[in-house]
Amino acid sequence: MTLSTWKWTINRYHQAVEAGIFEDVPVELLNGELVEMSPEGVPHSSLSDEAAEYLREQLRGLAKVREAKPITLPNRSEPEPDISIVQLPVEIYRSHHPYVENIYWIIEYSNTSLQKDLEVKSKVYAEAGICEYWVVNLKTRELNVFRNPVNGEYQEQTVLTEGVVSPLAFPNVQIGVARLLQR
Repeated sequence: MTLSTWKWTINRYHQAVEAGIFEDVPVELLNGELVEMSPEGVPHSSLSDEAAEYLREQLRGLAKVREAKPITLPNRSEPEPDISIVQLPVEIYRSHHPYVENIYWIIEYSNTSLQKDLEVKSKVYAEAGICEYWVVNLKTRELNVFRNPVNGEYQEQTVLTEGVVSPLAFPNVQIGVARLLQR
């Protein structure tokens, strides 16, 4: 017997959100499926907040740093990454969440959600065409940098524990890896 499943569209998902259906359940839309979001522990919330502040300093006037806000992707996905670095001016987001063409890169801080972030979300972001995706592994204090999406897979993956990294969108900006990892 074959089971039929139903995939959510972005519009239906927005209608459900506006109706308050998910008020008590933290979910995000990935490939048309509702996926429960992991609760943030203290290290996760503290470190991602500090990283966002640091990135705001580094990118002032170049980009907007958003925390835990939705982004809308063409593959029936509307995740809420811990940090998304998006184009200015911010006024364009009054009528829609950032689209792929507005996103410079995405950062996830991962502890309990590590497998989902490294496997599921990396595929969702690569399929959508997000050119750069960073995952901070809170267990090992490593920064995983994914770049160059081709056919739904990132072709480059680098693991960093120190030094600096320059985002593809801003090659002259040097981000201290230790500042993101709080080593």
